[in-house]
Amino acid sequence: EAQLVESGGGSVQAGGSLRLSCSASGFTFDDGAITWFRQAPGKEREGVSCISLSDGGTHYTASVKGRFTISSDNAKNTVYLQMNSLKPEDTAVYSCAAGAPFCTFYRYSYSHWGKGTLVTVSS
Repeated sequence: EAQLVESGGGSVQAGGSLRLSCSASGFTFDDGAITWFRQAPGKEREGVSCISLSDGGTHYTASVKGRFTISSDNAKNTVYLQMNSLKPEDTAVYSCAAGAPFCTFYRYSYSHWGKGTLVTVSS
């Protein structure tokens, strides 16, 4: 059974850093895309960053460009999201998703989701 498990969330002050991990099992980790989404209280879920597992291509939503970096370790079946210069508006539950054939922030393209990890940034 395909499974995604996120870790690395926590509480930090503005300007701090966190690294999130998305560990995958039960499916091939050399094709398709894995995307980090986030959902803040009272807001819609939004795509944050995506990586193509076949060629390593990456995409970021405008609000995190230059601050977040997505990467993958295909040997470990893990995708990382390095988050620097965190802002209070980055506070959200971050979830990773898999199953889309290519990078997209359209959430309905993804068939597998983790349960999420909470990131809280205080000012």
